Amino acid sequence: MSSSLFPQHIIAKKRDGGALSREEIGAFVRGATDASWADYQLSALLMAIFLRGMTPEETADYTDAMMRSGVVADLSHVPGIKVDKHSTGGVGDKVSIPLAPMVVACGVPVPMISGRGLGHSGGTLDKLETIPGFRTDLSLEDYCAQVAKIGCALIGQTKDLAPSDKKLYALRDVTATVECIPLICGSILSKKLAEGIDALVLDVKFGRGAFMKTEAQAQELASALVKVGRAGGKQVRALLTAMDQPLGCTVGNALEVEESIACLRGEGPEDLMEVTYALGAQMLMLGGVAKDATEAEAKLRAVITDGSAREKFREIVIAQGGDGRVIDEPDRLPQAALKITLPATATGIIAEVDAMHVALAALRLGAGRTKAEDKIDPGVGVSGLVKIGQPIKAGAPLCVIHANDEAAANAAATMLAEAFRIVDVKPSMAPLITDLLC
Repeated sequence: MSSSLFPQHIIAKKRDGGALSREEIGAFVRGATDASWADYQLSALLMAIFLRGMTPEETADYTDAMMRSGVVADLSHVPGIKVDKHSTGGVGDKVSIPLAPMVVACGVPVPMISGRGLGHSGGTLDKLETIPGFRTDLSLEDYCAQVAKIGCALIGQTKDLAPSDKKLYALRDVTATVECIPLICGSILSKKLAEGIDALVLDVKFGRGAFMKTEAQAQELASALVKVGRAGGKQVRALLTAMDQPLGCTVGNALEVEESIACLRGEGPEDLMEVTYALGAQMLMLGGVAKDATEAEAKLRAVITDGSAREKFREIVIAQGGDGRVIDEPDRLPQAALKITLPATATGIIAEVDAMHVALAALRLGAGRTKAEDKIDPGVGVSGLVKIGQPIKAGAPLCVIHANDEAAANAAATMLAEAFRIVDVKPSMAPLITDLLC
């Protein structure tokens, strides 16, 4: 090994503000993959990157090295343009579940590798696994075969895809280096580019319940993701969406699956469907089956109306070992023992539903994790959430708490009471989708 590729030399170069070469970045990623770098050396470079940043070229090289640290799935045998969607995470964000079968029903293959929830942000895998029998741990071979057969697979990251990310993300989580745009880009895009897609649509969220708190921060992240994705040879578009209140009316794993099924019946909440249609429209345009957003949305609405999106979801569920009967009988999903209504204390109009308060309440009920190894309670959460701008009378329900523990339910009720603000005059309504980067 050249002395210039020794860990201490690479760390010192970035510490002093230098730009790392492709070879130096490659040595860092290999060191994470094969454990030839010690954790303290990896952590030191992560902190140096956090403090000094990366150029666009460094970020692209870092993402490429992460992607190539494992197997890159080959879906070239699958006809059509393969398009995936990724969200930066939010409260009540179950969009992937109805979106994937809708897009596939329109003729665009959707290979989708998702993650688990951690902290206040829920995970698509946890939600899907509330369906009895549903497997998200397909092998890479089975994943490719299912995409070829039915146009879609909804799975977790395999050990073969971007293995360096698992190691580096774990270190970022405990070294206060998570909030770093180059590192975020590498983590998100290395997995997405490795899954065999041709194009990607991003939902970059901002607000109280999002990772990025301001629209400006979300804009910066979205711009970086689009540029790095294009440098990786993929078509990438990003929507910026607000996350001050929860998306939809439910927060909690089985509850969100039930709401997703309602979406596929044409009964989804207005805000959830707005985001789903907007993301789906971009996917259809990138997939070459719609010339503009108007035509794309019409196609998406049609597969809801004729039931083909719902049947595609049933096909996906059965293919992955799940009980297809939940599509028609959602009460087969896990149910909480206690259901407690939280009443409004005043008459007026809902001016605020603080997404973070709702998320923390759901976390207290057991719907999420504070540590990666925590187990979730699949049936707990919050349903029937009122929305901003909705009139309400004193005593009417603000939401329903689903719990399996009375003490947790009481604690959640106290937290939820602080989430809602009721006023006399209808508040101005901020747009849900604020920008499109393409």
